[in-house]
Amino acid sequence: MLGINKKLQQLDEKGEKIKVALVGSGLMGKGMVSQMMLMKGIRPSLVIDRHPERAIEAYTLAGVNREDILVSNSLEDINSAIEEDKFVVCEYSDIAPKTNLIQVVVDATGVPDTGARLALDSILNKKHIVMLNVEADVVVGPILNKLAQNAGVIFTGTAGDEPGAVKEIYDFADGAGFDVLAIGKGKNNPIDLEATPDKLFDEATSKGLSPKMLTSFVDGTKTMVEMTCMANATGFVPDIRGGHGCKGTVKELPQIFRLKVDGGILNKYKVVDYVNGVAPGIFVIVTSSLPQVHHEMKFLSMGEGPNYVLYRPYHLTSLETPLTIARAVIYGEPTIAPLGKPVAETITVAKKDLKAGERLDYIGGYTVYGSIETYEIAKNENLVPIGLINENTVMKRDVKKGEFITYDMIELDTSTLIYKLRKLQEEIIG
Repeated sequence: MLGINKKLQQLDEKGEKIKVALVGSGLMGKGMVSQMMLMKGIRPSLVIDRHPERAIEAYTLAGVNREDILVSNSLEDINSAIEEDKFVVCEYSDIAPKTNLIQVVVDATGVPDTGARLALDSILNKKHIVMLNVEADVVVGPILNKLAQNAGVIFTGTAGDEPGAVKEIYDFADGAGFDVLAIGKGKNNPIDLEATPDKLFDEATSKGLSPKMLTSFVDGTKTMVEMTCMANATGFVPDIRGGHGCKGTVKELPQIFRLKVDGGILNKYKVVDYVNGVAPGIFVIVTSSLPQVHHEMKFLSMGEGPNYVLYRPYHLTSLETPLTIARAVIYGEPTIAPLGKPVAETITVAKKDLKAGERLDYIGGYTVYGSIETYEIAKNENLVPIGLINENTVMKRDVKKGEFITYDMIELDTSTLIYKLRKLQEEIIG
C-alpha cells in the first residue's frame, strides 16, 4: 500500500474521487466521515442511518453546511444528487448497494445479520464492501469472500481495527522472512463476564457509545470476535479456549509468548491471544532460524531473543478505514479477509442461568457472551457461533451460567440471512 497518498492525489488532480456509502453513523461512522473530508481522492457521498439526524450530524461535524445535504429515501433522487456531487443522507441500508456511482459500501452497523445482508447485496451489485462489522465476518466471512472473488470485487475488514492492524504487521513480518509465532491485541480493561447495558449505561453515554457496544467490550465478546477474525485471516488458532489473557508489558511479551518448556505460557506456536497491559496496541511475536538475524535484532535493541515483539502502540479504528477503501479500489486488495475454511469460532456462553422458553438477545446484551475456540472443536462439540444468536432465539431447556451453548439447547431463528449463509458456507467450504 506504499504510495497510496500519491495515488489519491492523482485521482484528485484529475477531478475524480472514490465515492463511498457509509451505513451506520455512530461514533465510528462520524469519525470516518470527518477523516474522508480531509483526504484527497475520496468522498463520503452517502451516509445511511435509521436515525437521519445522526447522519446529518456526521456531515455537519465534518464541516458540511446543512443546506448542502439532501435527505431522501428515493433511489432516483439519491442517484441524481450523487451525480451532482452532493452529500446525501438516507434511512434505508438497502439503498447503498443500488446507487449508481457508489464504488465502496462500508458497514459500520455492528449487527451480524444486517452486515451479512449488506455485504451480500453489495457483492451482487458489484460494489466493494468494507466490514467494520467483525461480528458478521467471523460467522459468514469465508462465503462472502468467496462470492466477492467470483464477482470481481473486494470483501475486506478494515485498517485501524485491531484485526486489520495485526494483519498489516503479520504481512510485513511474514514477507520479510521472519517466523511468526504469535499474534495478538491489547485489552484496556479486565473482562467482566457479568457486564450488562444497564450497568454500563452511564459510562457508555459519557463516551458516546451505545451501552450494548460497551458491554461487548467489557464482557470480552468483542475481543474474542476480533481474535477470531485474526485467526481466520492467518491460520493461527487460540492456544486454549478463551485465550490466556495474561497481564504483561510490551517488554515482557517475548518471554510470555514462549513455549511452557522454555518458561512461557504457550502449549504451541502459531497462536492468537490478548494481553492486559498493552492496549491500545497490537503485537506480533517473531523469531528467526539464522544466527545473523538474531545478531542484528540484538544490535537493533530488539531484545535478547530468541523471540522478539513487533508492536504498534495505536490503532485508529475508523479513521484508518478510508485507507482500506482506497486500497480496495486502487490496488484491488483487501486489508484483511478470511483465508478459506475457518480455523476459529466465537462460541456462545450463558451469561446467567437461562430457563427453558426464555428468549436470548444480541451480542452486548444480558443473556450471552462470546469466547474463542478452534473451529474444529466448536464443530465437534456442536457449539453455536454467537453471531447467529438474536432476540428470536429461544432456550429449549435450562442452562446454567457459564455453560457453553450447543445447537440442541436452543431454537435458532432460521429465517435470518446470516443463518442461511452460514449453512451455505458449511456446505461449500466446510
